[in-house]
Amino acid sequence: MSKVELKKSLEKIESAINDACEVLKQLNLLPIHADGRHAVATDSRRAVTIAAPLIGVIGRDKDRDKIIAMLHEKEDHCQANTVSDTCYSVIGIHGMAGSGKSTLAQCVYDHEGKHRQEKKEGHFDIVMWIHGKACDNFKSRNALKEKLEDELRGKQILLVLGDVWYNSRNSGDRSRILVTSRTEAALLTLGAVKERCIPISDLDDKVFLELFMHYALRDARVSDHDRRELEMIGEDIAKKLKGSPLAARTVGSRLRETKTVEFWRSQKDRDLEERDLLNDTMGALWWSYQYLDEQVRRCFAYCSIFPRQHRLKCDELVKLWVAEGFIKTSKAEEEMEDVAKNYFDELLSASFLQKVEFGDENEVDYFTIHDLLCDLAEKVAGRDCFRIEKGFTEEVPQDVRYLFVGTYDTKILAENISGLQKLRTLIIGDKIRIDSSTACKVFASMFTKLTELRKLRVLKIDFVGRAHARFSFPDSIAQFKHLRYFAFVVTAFVRLTLPATFTKLYHMQVVDFGSCHYLDFSRGEDMMNLVNLHSVISWADWDFPNVGRLIWLQTPPFFTIRREQGYEPHQLKHLNKLQGRLLICGLENVQSKEEALEVDLAGKEKLTKVVLSWDDDSCSPEVEAEVLEGLCPSKYLERLELRNSHGIHSLMLLELENIRSPRALLLLRSPRHATPRHDAGCGIEPSRAHSYAWVRPTSLHARSHAYIYVGRCQP
Repeated sequence: MSKVELKKSLEKIESAINDACEVLKQLNLLPIHADGRHAVATDSRRAVTIAAPLIGVIGRDKDRDKIIAMLHEKEDHCQANTVSDTCYSVIGIHGMAGSGKSTLAQCVYDHEGKHRQEKKEGHFDIVMWIHGKACDNFKSRNALKEKLEDELRGKQILLVLGDVWYNSRNSGDRSRILVTSRTEAALLTLGAVKERCIPISDLDDKVFLELFMHYALRDARVSDHDRRELEMIGEDIAKKLKGSPLAARTVGSRLRETKTVEFWRSQKDRDLEERDLLNDTMGALWWSYQYLDEQVRRCFAYCSIFPRQHRLKCDELVKLWVAEGFIKTSKAEEEMEDVAKNYFDELLSASFLQKVEFGDENEVDYFTIHDLLCDLAEKVAGRDCFRIEKGFTEEVPQDVRYLFVGTYDTKILAENISGLQKLRTLIIGDKIRIDSSTACKVFASMFTKLTELRKLRVLKIDFVGRAHARFSFPDSIAQFKHLRYFAFVVTAFVRLTLPATFTKLYHMQVVDFGSCHYLDFSRGEDMMNLVNLHSVISWADWDFPNVGRLIWLQTPPFFTIRREQGYEPHQLKHLNKLQGRLLICGLENVQSKEEALEVDLAGKEKLTKVVLSWDDDSCSPEVEAEVLEGLCPSKYLERLELRNSHGIHSLMLLELENIRSPRALLLLRSPRHATPRHDAGCGIEPSRAHSYAWVRPTSLHARSHAYIYVGRCQP
């Protein structure tokens, strides 16, 4: 086989593996670790499940038990389908928005998931939850159908479909589908019979009051007298909410922020616009919205550009809000990101955002917005925010400022958007696929057309290309003079080339290239022009000289110390805004404790994880020990890793007592030449020494470790 043929074969294999991984992610069938956790990629797209309420489920025990009983009915007790004469498998819950349908379905889902884990009799082989979201990774419906048939054939399945709006036989008679919808008609369309369409029941007044008071007075520190007063007033307010669980949660959460008798009484007696806002669910949500700070309201309205049930990440939203200029502070010492995080927390506390459980082993939290709150966000955003989810079926307002684009045609996209001169945000949510040179040229032409949007502050594009595809940004990228947030998120094996004009984007705050491993940029020395740069997100080997001048930098991917100008240890000295994870490579080039002290690692209090790496054996154990002593980290550090260290005895001179005690000291024993794989260690089982205090290195009888991990640091 020639080299060319071999290369093509390898690319096909790589592409097939990537496709297979995407299928497994969609089916929630990734490999399982020994502890039962699923192996999950960073960009996993598994189905979302709504997190359990803070207090479980109040007042739904009978409905829950009834549904669970239906799920496990024998075939003889099932209603016959007059068309196919087979056992019905569809069970439906219907009711108005905000009435608790999804919460009830979640309770059933959790119950069956637990039974599956415990392998109890009659458990389902697979338990899945899907909520009104299209599968991003399959353009061929037939290919997805065939894969699903292969994976699910002959198994007992519980499939939960959330929020079905529109009016098979391979699963087996014991499989069940649990559906939630606002209308009974949608359930009947899917094959349910009337006897299995369960209307969500109204909560008893006493139970509803218990639910409302939980959110309103949870963990409240008030006097007994005030508590009695608040409970009496709260009872009157609860009556106005007409039994809506969503209104109870939202209004109760807002009242919890001001636990005074005077405030609660004023809200009980409040009457606006000749009608009591609390007398319907949307009115109650509007009432809660009015009590948000003006800037917080603006941030909430901005969220309306995202599709319903879109998974939101706190860190991403915070960066977007800052880039848009929504964040205001009068305190010079206060970080914009910290203020934005407070706004996010306020929305979460007031139940305008709700946390969802996603099962990401990287412990990334995701959040969604309830459909009724999406309606509210769209109403208050007006024409400023717009999203396209099913092509260009309606005219885009010419004065739109913030735009989300789902499905689209590349050529039509450029033609329809390039004239939107007031546009400040463009987020292309569907992944642009470039798997040929022609497609690459079409996209390059579209990108050039987009540079006519001179007021753009945020540009985010997801990009999927074939293995080793190349894309070069045009020089015209410099025309985005106001750009602050640039995310061109690509898959690992795509090669990107940045033009020299990229360094003219002086307002740039965030640069995100996702998992890209290959980034060509010959003018790295000019990165110093980007004086406002806060975050660089990339897996590529993209370190540049004189990074010390970027004093606002918070998240560099890594820093390599070299014996050349611009890469000295002191470049990190004044970068005390660094946060999260920091990897320092090339420590064999540090020759003394004094040189290591110039890094000032102890002054970087927002770092939670530090990785120290020696890239070769040129550093003696004695010098390494001195360097470690000079690299004493902050007391707030949660995790410390040493890579290719001479041995754990080097830790003796590291002032470990400055760090809060870890709950575990992990040592990965391997030959010195072993190469750790990112955070996965050396591919061997670690030895653990559990302790609630520091385990002194001398007690571990270990002499040589290529990879040392000190983690789970807690007070």
